[in-house]
Amino acid sequence: MEAWYQLFKDHPLVCTDTRKIKPGCIFFALKGDRFDGNAFANEALEKGAAYAVVDNPCVIPHTTEETIKYVLVPDVLKTLQQLSAYHRLRYNVPIIALTGSNGKTTTKELIRAVLSARYTVTATEGNLNNHIGLPLTLLNINSRTDIVVVEMGTSHAGEIALLTSLCRPTAGLITNVGGAHLEGLGDVEGIKKEKGALYDYLKNHEGTAFCHVNDSILTGMLTERGITDNVVFYGTGLYAENEQSGESVQVMQQDGRLVLQVPGYPKIQTQLTGLYNVPNVLAALAVGTHFGIAPEQAAAAIAAYVSANNRSQWVQTTHNICIADGYNANPVSMRLALENWHSLPGEGKCAVLGDMLELGAAAHQAHVDMVRLVVAMKPDQVFWVGTHFSRAVKEEKAVGMCFATTEELMVYLKEHPLKDKIILIKGSNGIGLHRLIPSGAC
Repeated sequence: MEAWYQLFKDHPLVCTDTRKIKPGCIFFALKGDRFDGNAFANEALEKGAAYAVVDNPCVIPHTTEETIKYVLVPDVLKTLQQLSAYHRLRYNVPIIALTGSNGKTTTKELIRAVLSARYTVTATEGNLNNHIGLPLTLLNINSRTDIVVVEMGTSHAGEIALLTSLCRPTAGLITNVGGAHLEGLGDVEGIKKEKGALYDYLKNHEGTAFCHVNDSILTGMLTERGITDNVVFYGTGLYAENEQSGESVQVMQQDGRLVLQVPGYPKIQTQLTGLYNVPNVLAALAVGTHFGIAPEQAAAAIAAYVSANNRSQWVQTTHNICIADGYNANPVSMRLALENWHSLPGEGKCAVLGDMLELGAAAHQAHVDMVRLVVAMKPDQVFWVGTHFSRAVKEEKAVGMCFATTEELMVYLKEHPLKDKIILIKGSNGIGLHRLIPSGAC
């Protein structure tokens, strides 16, 4: 591995997509369900890559001059992961790992914002949180990095254990445990076991666990593992590291945005919508306190953070107010988003809801339950997108219009524009509801 690492030090840019090749990079020819990166190795070299890492010898040309630019390995993905783990060990910096069923990316971005008030932070970009994205994040660690924040996602048993073994976190946080990725993890107990691999690692390596004290599932997971040391609790009655006060966190929403008054901090007027973001904000404050960020700096960082990628975004369009939350969805996150939207003052409530994906055998009942919840809220209008919701709406004889795809809905809304509405846009990323606002359909 040392020889490999020397090659990386000489060419510290890594690329897995020929559309994003940078001169002098190392191209890793990864395989996917619909592609084989080996087939693009020559293209990567022609575009300026210094080397192409492949695991199919058939793509290597026979001429000596070209052959030296190919590096043949048994498995490209495992090589990328091993390289990232080796690189991580070269840096003695704190690494905070986050996982959870909901709120991972928002919490990660809030933590990054708070820590950046004092430190140079290397963090997961976007949602590159899987067995490929996490190694790419680790390879971005450099001599200027003070702290690393990595997001860890999972859809199959054993992934969190793998990711923790690669990044070796010194601290960690589970946002919550709910009904996400049931297709690959079976049930909530399976999710608890999978996410709990982070707690297991922290216990075995004397790492610090940040825990939402108001979440009985998370505190129970700590108790089950006998974890009592190196725990930092946060919650509505806790505002600093392991300190409790008679004062409580005051929470309100002004013009749809979340406002918190946390004891010891200036009032925090966030750019986020939804009470479900309160634990995410408090988690970031707890991490900030642990790493010495002053309350004024932390509050300013939270207030300045603007969500992106359709996560709890409050968007004022030409004719409507939109709550853009169409990046991901599962029964827990959708219910919370609906409850928040329903609680907002004002008339003209409209919901645009897309299928919740990766729920396996629980999918149909989950969509039926959601349809019943929405019907009970009596919205002015509701649009359902996807086969799961269409089936559930038909069975329940529920209100609203069903569309097979987001494209069909966009065509309809351009012909029948919405005006003066408070619109919740919520669905799994695969449904594509994030395209609604940029298209002008809302």
